Formats: sequence, C-alpha cells, structure tokens
Amino acid sequence: MSEVLLLSERVVNTIRQGESHFREFKSAVDGKPGQKRARLAKHICQDIGEALVAFANADGGDLLVGVEDDGEVTGVPHNEEDISAMLLAPKTHVHAESALPLAHAVQLRIEDKLLLFFSVAKGTTEVYQLPDGRCVRRKDRETVPEMAKRIISDRQEIASREYDRHFVDGAKLQDLDVGFIQTIADQYLRGLSVERYLQQVGLADYTPGGLRIRMAALLLFGNAIHRFHPRCQVRILKIAGIELKTGENYNVKTDEVVQGNIFSLLVEVWERLRPYLAYKTTFGQDARFEQKFLYPEFACREAIVNAIAHRDYTIGNGIDIFIFDNRIEMKSPGALLSTVSLDELKRLEGAHESRNSLIAKVLKENKFMRELGEGLKRIFEVMRENELDAPQLLTDGNSFSITLPNKSVFSSQEEEWLLMFQQFDLSSLQKKIVVLGMNDAEISPKDIYKAMNSDNRNVYDKEVTGLRTKNLLIETRSNPAATSIARRAKIPKSQVPRFRVRIPGVDASARTKRYPSAPQAATREQADDRTVYLSNLPYNVQREDVQELLHEYGGIERIDIPMDQYTGLARGFGFVVFDSPEAASRAVNECVNKRISGRPVFVKAYVRPGAGGSGLTRRWT
Repeated sequence: MSEVLLLSERVVNTIRQGESHFREFKSAVDGKPGQKRARLAKHICQDIGEALVAFANADGGDLLVGVEDDGEVTGVPHNEEDISAMLLAPKTHVHAESALPLAHAVQLRIEDKLLLFFSVAKGTTEVYQLPDGRCVRRKDRETVPEMAKRIISDRQEIASREYDRHFVDGAKLQDLDVGFIQTIADQYLRGLSVERYLQQVGLADYTPGGLRIRMAALLLFGNAIHRFHPRCQVRILKIAGIELKTGENYNVKTDEVVQGNIFSLLVEVWERLRPYLAYKTTFGQDARFEQKFLYPEFACREAIVNAIAHRDYTIGNGIDIFIFDNRIEMKSPGALLSTVSLDELKRLEGAHESRNSLIAKVLKENKFMRELGEGLKRIFEVMRENELDAPQLLTDGNSFSITLPNKSVFSSQEEEWLLMFQQFDLSSLQKKIVVLGMNDAEISPKDIYKAMNSDNRNVYDKEVTGLRTKNLLIETRSNPAATSIARRAKIPKSQVPRFRVRIPGVDASARTKRYPSAPQAATREQADDRTVYLSNLPYNVQREDVQELLHEYGGIERIDIPMDQYTGLARGFGFVVFDSPEAASRAVNECVNKRISGRPVFVKAYVRPGAGGSGLTRRWT
C-alpha cells in the first residue's frame, strides 16, 4: 500500500497544475490585502453547488475551496458549523432531484491551512440542475449557462460515455507500457511514480485488492491492446480513382491495418500517411524537384487525432481512412453525441463533448490535442489558408466522418491568372480579390467583402491596402465620385465599382477584355527516364548514404531528399537522377534487398505526375 496516493498529495499536485477545464479554485475570504475576512458561508455554498453541477454536466472535475485563482493557499477561516454546511453543499445547493456523482467532499490541511476538497465525476444518466432549476456547464475555465436539452444524454450513449472509465478485471500494471508512462509522469510532475500518476489523472485507483486499472489506461498505454480491445486500430486504404468499387472492379491499391494503443496509433498512423499522402512532387522550372502539398499537414494530423480520441470504443469496428485521388475520408465509429449537432460543428462555434473524457484529458494535457472544441475549427481555417475547398462533415447512426478535399478554391483558369502575380507573395485573401479582376472587370467594395467571406473592416483595409501598395489594385473612382453615383442610382456606395486589377508588366491604361495566358512551366520529360524514386528511407538518411547505395549502377547527377519543415528530418523518400536511362534501369532492376541503417530501401522508376493519369496524385510504377 506504499504507493497509495494520499489525498493531500493529490490536492497539492492539483494546486500546482492550476485551474483548467477539470480544476477550479474558490477563495473563502474577501477584502483588501491585509484585511481579509471570511466570506459568508451561504455564498460559498452557492459557489460549491454551481461548480460541481457544471463539472458533472461536462467532463467531471475537482474543486478546491480556500485557494485563490493564482494557486495561493489562503485557507477556510470559518467555524465548524459553517464548514459542515459547506461539506453538505453538494446536496443542499443542487436541485432536490439531482444526486451528483460525488467522489470526495472532505476537509484537509495544506500548508497548515484548512481546505475543502470536492471531486465529482462526469454525469451520464441525467442532467444536473441548481436549486432554482438552472443548468450550468463547465467550458474550459468558465462555468456557463446551458440548456437542459443540450445536456440530456441519450440512453444509447451511456455505454460509450462510460466505457473508458470502467475498471477492467484482470488488468495489471505490466499490461501497460510502464516506461512510456514514466516519461509522461515525469513531464507531469518530476518524481511522480507510475502508480501515483495513473491515480492522479484518474486512470487507476487503489483498493484493498490492489491497483485497479481503467479501460482508458489500457487504450492509451496498453502493451497488447488486442487482448482488451481487438479493434483499437486504423485501416488505411488507397483507392485508384474517386470512388470505391466492388467485385471485379474492386479498385483498392493498398490496404493496411495499423493496430496498437492510442499513443502508438497517433505516431504510426501519421508516419504511414505522411510520406506519400500529404504532398506531390513535380519537376520544376529550375530543374529541381518541388514539393506541392495536396493537403495541409496540420489538417490531416488533427483529423487523425480527433478520430482516435473521440471514436466510440464500444463499437467493434476500427477507424477507416480512404485515400481517393481527390480527397481523404476519415470515418470514425460512433455517431455524434446528442449534445452536439452537425450544424453547430459546421458553424465552427467551438461546440464539443468528450465521449471519452479520460482519454481526452490525458491527450490534451500531453499536448496531443488542442483546446477542447478548437481542433475542428482550426482544420477549417488551415484548409482555407491553403486555398482548398472546405472540409465536409457527415454523421449517421453509426459513424462520423470528415472529408478533406484536395481541390483548390480556384478554377484552372483562375490559377493560370494568378501565376502572373506569384512574384508578389499574395495572401490567400488577396488572391481572391485579384481573381475578381479577371477580364478587366471592375470591382466594388461589396465584391471584395463577399470574396473574403468577411464583413470585418480591418481585414478589408489590410488586404486592400496591401494590394494598392504593390500597385496591383488601381482605384478607378474616388470616394466622392462613388458617393455621387450611389445617390443617383439609389444604391449603397459599397456596390459601386471602384477598382481594377493591374496586370504586372502591363500599363494600367492598356486595358483588354481578355487577359493574356500565363507562361507555361518548362517541362523536364527528358529527365524522367533517368530518374528513380526511393522509398522507406530512414529519417536520418544522408545523401552520402544514397550515393554509396546506388553508385555501382552508373554516374549520379543529383540526389534530392525532401526534408520535413517542422522536424528537420527526411520524409522517408527521395529522388536520384542518373547520367543515363540505362543506369536508372539497372538501379530499378538490380537494387533489391539492400538497406540503409537497417531499413530495406525500395527503388522504383519515376513517373512524372500527370503522365497517363489525372495529375492529381503522385504515380509510381
């Protein structure tokens, strides 16, 4: 029993962590510094009832009375009668028909001061209310009003909401990756043992029979997860084309399953997807291989995290990722919870509900997840910043899916037009404004606001001023002239055309009703048959390693190993240009079963993107 986490230690650790979505501090005193006095007990009781109801209606949490917002311990300087009233507040200051899932309501001494500690679990079977019938809910670090119907739990959800919290009979500490947990425990609070960390974050508890482990701990850290959950997995399917076919037309090119605990899935699934999914490589004008991203890396990674963290683990299916030529679909078991609507998600209002509250808590506190409710919002923002169509969300009775298109918001004609402005490093919004000026069209302020999908004047001024400073947006009517036209036409002044786009290198007065075609990129087809593609390279690979591997097949002109902009490591693939097609062919046919740093390296012929296909994806023979 030496590893039992004493309640006082848990409270000290909680104070060190500070307030959060799961922790709240309440002062028991008020007044000026040096003149502090005890707050009225009835007011503190009201605070206790409100905080615990909010936690129970959200994801559970801990409340400390006698601690300031900044973590200073000031204590509870009240008499025994008042303290007894406060300890009864979880019953007396909630609705008469509400019975909170209370775990602790105790008094203890920290720093020689009396504190009150309350802990409540996440409610799953009812909505908790205050004595006057109001509903409140915890949202990040605040307690906010909430409609009861948004909190009501559908009976079908109860099992999935409770799944990660139930204790697993027969599970032992050795069933977990103890070394990895110790690393996380040290980051949480140096010197904390594995057993104490698991208790501190609610993943385990000590009983007279020993340490009992919750399902969340096994899902997060399990060694042989298939023993406890056979479908804790992600299946990745690469589809040839833009729809999945069956029978003799079955068009799945690759089908692989990644299985493991949640932390291993987060790493391995991303490693499997990133090297060949998130970008394509083309041979550019400067005779170098250029990386062009099909999907923003952040959006893909965040979608994976959300699917793994929020899936319904009571459903036997795993997560499916379908990679089509024009989109990625990530399908997660379990429909949306009844407290979150698809419309709310699409409106990006930050709506959230943690089906797996313990899993979400651990991932969030270890920086694998963003603030609750913010991940999906950021995915939409990143797709928009990368000038791609908005993600599509879909839910049915059994699953939730997010689709990331790789289609540009600009048409091919618009992209051709924008090529003439690429030297100016335009922002995404500036490009949308410039597109309005195709075919010498005049542009009104209303057109600009609509193109930017914003009515923010500061945003308008920033983007328009930037274009005018670069002499790309030319004023064709002054403000007074626009006012006069608006009055005569009896229309808002914002609808009066006031700008034209100046084509770089073309005099503003030399207007034409058709814009000239952009110069086409020089092709490098003559190098294709001398180029090979290398995959499964170690992430610490050097050009010298590749040179040593392939020099026996012929002279090498160039070796390109794309690097990750965030980690500085190789992406796992590369390109080699030989001095002759014959040398490239020998490398493809003869370089078999060879390794770099213990990893087998695969050599294939390079096929230029678009050759014999749509050009939307990278194609290799």
